[in-house]
Amino acid sequence: MLLEIILFVLGFIFLIEGSDLFVKVSSKLAKKLGVSNFVIGLTIVAVGTSLPELISCIFASIKNQGNIIIGTIIGSNIANIGLVGGIIALMTAIKTKKQRVNKDGKILILIELLLIILIINQIISKTEGLLFMLLYLIYSVYTYKSKQKITEKKSTNQFTRYFLNLSYLNLIKKEFIKHKRKKIKKGIIIDIIILITSGLSILLGAKLIVDKTIFFANLFNISKNIIGLSIIAIGTSLPELSISISAVKKGVKELALGNIIGSCIANILLILGISSIINPLSIPKLTLYYTIPFMFIITTLFLLFIKKDLKIKKYKGFILLSLYIIFLISLFLQRI
Repeated sequence: MLLEIILFVLGFIFLIEGSDLFVKVSSKLAKKLGVSNFVIGLTIVAVGTSLPELISCIFASIKNQGNIIIGTIIGSNIANIGLVGGIIALMTAIKTKKQRVNKDGKILILIELLLIILIINQIISKTEGLLFMLLYLIYSVYTYKSKQKITEKKSTNQFTRYFLNLSYLNLIKKEFIKHKRKKIKKGIIIDIIILITSGLSILLGAKLIVDKTIFFANLFNISKNIIGLSIIAIGTSLPELSISISAVKKGVKELALGNIIGSCIANILLILGISSIINPLSIPKLTLYYTIPFMFIITTLFLLFIKKDLKIKKYKGFILLSLYIIFLISLFLQRI
């Protein structure tokens, strides 16, 4: 038993530390190879702190462990808002701009509503997974192109029109074609070795986490979905927490908020999309009737807190953190 716990903890260490190193070295290597900022932004930086969830869910999908995937994704979003958002709000009042709420906040709500509609039949098919992937690609290009061009009142409508008129296809084509190769800089071999090593660390960490999750779920007769919603979700949300706390300490509070919202969008569109493409996902009743509605409610509350006076005060952070603790307690009381 002790050995299994140690391996489970080591899995998180390998996964999180490996992911952090992988993102840093990938970005560094891409620049040395002359890859454009556009490509780096849409791939390495865009995935960023969601890499632990991504690799864990891909590995679980390959092993056909859909309950772990759903639990991890939904649990991570709830943890991002309740745990991460709550803690950083308790540290200091988090201010933001109205544009952030009107653009990314509303898009997140629309994505969650789309998810609720698609899971009514209790399955996410490969086709729906492809739809999520397409939406994530479009969202990434849209964000890249219109950083300073989004109007406060029409941002969501602009995104809808942008999705329908297919103009993002031309932008992707131009960005990939126009960029010229730069001279390869020194140290590339070392970077590649570090990249491979960190990649192996990620894979080993993901394997340990998934394997030990299955072990503990069977041993204690606890649903894999609940373990994904709680332990794995908290563990894979540690990068978001670390980056958000660092951003608050450095006075970049807007980054902390953007990190939370952006990660929630990536979790649903990117991670859920890839996982369901590998294997269609069955949705447990607990997820359908409780955890996804809870995710939607806490997300809506979070955005309402921001919209009221464009900041999350400490008492609001306490409410979010309390809701998250209540959520965790309710999961283990059910033992479904």
